[in-house]
Amino acid sequence: MNKTRIVLGIEYDGSGYSGWQWQTKYRSVQLVLQQALSKIANHPVTVICAGRTDTGVHALEQVIHFDTTCQRELHTWTLGGNSYLPDDVRITWAQQAVGDFHARYSAIARFYRYIILNRSIKSALLRKQVTWCHAPLDADVMHEAAQHLIGQHDFSSFRAQGCQSVSPCRAMHFIDVYREGEKVIIDISANAFLHHMVRNIAGVLMAIGSGKEPIDWTRHLLEVKDRKLGGITASPDGLYLGAVYYPEHYGIAKHPVFNKLPENTQRHVWT
Repeated sequence: MNKTRIVLGIEYDGSGYSGWQWQTKYRSVQLVLQQALSKIANHPVTVICAGRTDTGVHALEQVIHFDTTCQRELHTWTLGGNSYLPDDVRITWAQQAVGDFHARYSAIARFYRYIILNRSIKSALLRKQVTWCHAPLDADVMHEAAQHLIGQHDFSSFRAQGCQSVSPCRAMHFIDVYREGEKVIIDISANAFLHHMVRNIAGVLMAIGSGKEPIDWTRHLLEVKDRKLGGITASPDGLYLGAVYYPEHYGIAKHPVFNKLPENTQRHVWT
């Protein structure tokens, strides 16, 4: 039978999961999605995501695809799928794939948001949704320091020690740091990200924003290419995969944040 490729937008609270990737002994977002969608399809379903998230990391909009031999109305995948999912995972939209669409390899850019609660007392309500920092942070200084990271760079100082990516080079499209009341927010977009890259950048920027490190520390770390000199890895609690950007011909709605992308942004080979 002919297969149809379905594309879904997924929102989830990652605090109760061992990350996106299916694992034998641990609960993952991929596992619960595959279980739910397999019930709707009446056959085993394997889902592919735009970007794997670590333990405790959330998604405002993860994009996935899967192939199926069954014929279903698009709303069946959303309504039916959600009826089988736990409350902390939701399918927000569904559409049929166009051409050779691939959730991971067709992506031009990914957008992450890192949220820091910057006050003297931890939050009882947001304890798994934000990272807490009691030391006062200067968001303007953090923003200025972050601008050194824009462009094509070797991000060896910002990758996890066990990162399996072939190349440490990534193209950083934009990074904005700003304050909203008690929260300091880091918005960051690149063609792709290394393991722990956003959390390591957040750790560096918090050290700069609190006055522990100079404003040009980001530039120095790019130059030395040494993760051992890069400071702490920030908590996963405040990290969200915010959106994924694809070429227009695939028909995936463009998140407004991607209006900040350079006009000549092209798809890079993902490694």
